[in-house]
Formats: sequence, structure tokens, C-alpha cells
Amino acid sequence: MVRLDDDFAARLSGAATAVERALDRVLGSNPREGEIARPVRLVEAMRHATLGGGKRLRAFLAIETARMFDADTEGALRVGAALECLHAYSLVHDDLPAMDDDDLRRGRPTVHRAFDEATAILAGDALQTLAFDILADPATDVDPLVRADLVLGLARASGLGGMAGGQMLDLQAETETPDEVAIRRLQAMKTGALIRFSCEAGALLGRASADDRARIRRFGEIIGLAFQLADDILDETATTEALGKATGKDSSRGKGTLVGLYGVTPVRAMLDDLVLEAEGVLAPLGNRAETLAAAAHFVANREV
Repeated sequence: MVRLDDDFAARLSGAATAVERALDRVLGSNPREGEIARPVRLVEAMRHATLGGGKRLRAFLAIETARMFDADTEGALRVGAALECLHAYSLVHDDLPAMDDDDLRRGRPTVHRAFDEATAILAGDALQTLAFDILADPATDVDPLVRADLVLGLARASGLGGMAGGQMLDLQAETETPDEVAIRRLQAMKTGALIRFSCEAGALLGRASADDRARIRRFGEIIGLAFQLADDILDETATTEALGKATGKDSSRGKGTLVGLYGVTPVRAMLDDLVLEAEGVLAPLGNRAETLAAAAHFVANREV
């Protein structure tokens, strides 16, 4: 059994700090080559959405997977920053009145509350395109084929057949009654696809073999589901103060979740099974996968 020891906590915290610095740089006010100007209000809204909070789990998974395959550290940090920009965009748009209509995110006012709806939409748009800007930049990797694979992978994970498509299914689930198969598909798209790609991105940077990439991809699918199940439990059991966002909204809006379908206790058992499966998938990688195995435990047992 892998324990969430001090070493794991230090790695998680260290990655978050390093990614925060990387985000601070890419979200600066000075225009880059090819840009004309960066409007101050838009930059402020993007920084509000992205800096100063969050576990940086997606970035951490990319960084740790890249490290496992001996990839360049700076390139991994840039990929982590791109993932966090993409994730922040999704939260900004998800919080809008036309979507989940939330006033609080990470203990602070959501972007449309701190600024206005139009600015929030533009901030999300700009964060999304910035993510691809970072991945396409030669500073991320010297090999244009690797950069192209990263761009394609993020596009597939976040677009029509991934996160955005999953958000559409999530909205539909408010007026329909999805079964377990439909709920798992929804969650694999809305939440799992980006987490899965976060793992795979590190393997791409590290030039992992096809077999190892497939193994890492499967690991990402498993913890993507585990993350969403843990999130659904927290939505039912945690307080708004603890999570830094409104809780109990899934059940109040009739959204389809496995917690809603089966209850908290059976879903906790599912999480235990997912952790064991994740460990089994990583077993052929030996000791170098210990941090990823610990991440599976962290995802399944997190309290915020």
C-alpha cells in the first residue's frame, strides 16, 4: 500500500509552486512576438482565474510522468502551465450564469462576479488559446512532432469529443435520467479526458515507448474517474467553506452522478477498487512509478 508521505506532499507542493511561477510569466502584461497588445483588464481577469489557488493536479501529473521518463524539466513545467490555463478556462466558462451559475471558486468570487460576464467569456477564450500557444512554442520541446502531438492531444481531450462534449452531456443530464453507462461516459469526457491527457503528455515529452504510453494512458483514465467520483462525494459531504465553492448543487439540479445513483458508501468502495487497479497498471514500471501510485491514493482520498 502506497502512503501519502512527506515526500509526496513535498513533490505536490513543489510542482504547484513551480507551475505558479511559470503561469505568472506567461500571463505577464508585455505582448509577445506576434501579439499587438495585452489589454490590462483582460490580463487581470485571466490572472484572477488562474493564479493563487488550486492543487495543480493536472500539471503535477504531467510533470511527474515526464520526470519518470527523464524528460526536460522546463518543458514539463510549460506543459503543466498549458494544462492549467486550459483547466482555468473551463472553470471560468463553467461558472457562468448560462452554465452552472456559481459565485465562488477557490474561495474567491468567480471571474464573472469579480469582473463581468463579457470579460469572463473573453478571459476563458484567451486562456484556452494561450494553452495551445504554450504547447506550440519551441521552448516547450525542440521536436516539432512532439509539439504537434501535444497540441493534437490537448485538442482532442478538451474539445467536442472530450471536455466540451462532456459539459454538454452534463447539462443534458439535468433534464434526463442517465444510467451508469451514460454517467461514466459523461464523466470520462468532462473530467477524465483532460486528466488522462495530463498523464500522457508527460510520456510524450519523455519519448516513452508505445507500451508505456498505453499504460500511462490507462492509468490516466482510471484516476480521471476516481477524481470525479471523489468530487461527487465531496459535493454531497463537504462544506462550502472547506471546498471554496458551492456544494450540494449536483443533487439540487438533478445532475447524473454515480453518488446520486448508488449513494456515497458504494462509490467509496468503487474508489478503493480504482486505486488497486491503478497500482496494478503501474506495477510493470517498478519503483519509478511510486509517485504516480501515491497520486492515485491522493485523488481517491482527498478532502478538498
